[in-house]
Amino acid sequence: MGFGQFLAAPEIKLKIVTYRDVFQNTAQESSRFSEEYEKLSAVIKIDQKDISRLAIKEKDTVIVKNSFGKVVVKVQKSGYEEEHPGIAYMVNSPWSNALVPDETGGNGVPKFKDFDVTVQGAKGGKITGIRDIF
Repeated sequence: MGFGQFLAAPEIKLKIVTYRDVFQNTAQESSRFSEEYEKLSAVIKIDQKDISRLAIKEKDTVIVKNSFGKVVVKVQKSGYEEEHPGIAYMVNSPWSNALVPDETGGNGVPKFKDFDVTVQGAKGGKITGIRDIF
């Protein structure tokens, strides 16, 4: 046993912005319970600086949580040229919806585009299955 196993994984706060993806949407139309849909949906896109802060690598799994929910998803390095530390992107899906605050700010619409989460490495944790979300 190494000493490192007793150290907690780094944890950072990120703001999530959700978006639509044509490929994920096509996979959803085929089957919401397919591996392809999960592969395209159970993902968080993070800036390289935040990946480094988390001491993880692309394709690792991370725990994304807030007071409304918790999911384990796969990390992708954001493909944006401009750096955006502190901001992460998730496709509109059951995985991102599990984290959306239920507060509506009086207008009746949940805050899908801009909400806070805490992220930490899942150390090989299994992606949250879609059946575990519903």
